[in-house]
Amino acid sequence: MSYTLPELPYAYDALEPHFDTTTMTIHHQRHHQAYVDNLNKAIAGTDAESKELEDILKEVSKYAPAVRNNGGGHYNHSFFWKILSATPKTAPTGKLAEEINTHFGSLDELKAQVKQAGLGQFGSGWAWLLVKSDGSLAVAATPNQDNPLMDTSANQGCPILGVDVWEHAYYLKYQNKRADYLDAFWSVLDWAVVEKNYEQALSKGK
Repeated sequence: MSYTLPELPYAYDALEPHFDTTTMTIHHQRHHQAYVDNLNKAIAGTDAESKELEDILKEVSKYAPAVRNNGGGHYNHSFFWKILSATPKTAPTGKLAEEINTHFGSLDELKAQVKQAGLGQFGSGWAWLLVKSDGSLAVAATPNQDNPLMDTSANQGCPILGVDVWEHAYYLKYQNKRADYLDAFWSVLDWAVVEKNYEQALSKGK
């Protein structure tokens, strides 16, 4: 299987003023493209060529570090673009909203925990909201391009929300103010997509 760079479901300037046009363009066209190109090189001639990306990540410890780094980079960015929107649904509803209140006490507390995970990740990485194998919700951070799907992750599960805290995701606009970037993230997060991710995660766990 040869991977390709997915198109964004919106224009590069659609997330202004929260995510700036230049960053979105470079992030997608250069950084994500590089992960795609390097992933294709890393899996060439291996059994990973015939597998779906999620299946590769679930047993990523079997593969070279380049597969882990670039496979994670491709998956994470593809996931990230899909949960963002210029006209987002700004709060969860239904079962997900109920579970957030049950596990975290409130949506504001969930946001605070995601922010803390993002701020607490030393260097590059991601902050996630994930569904664990027992169906419960958890917040976790992963280094570099790791994610909760990987068998190498200390916090395994199915991600339903993720925010990129690599400097390339925010530095042109926010410089070293990662906290401001993490606050802005909620203004472009589409909870309707997160709800669909949640439903799919629960169905996979059955």
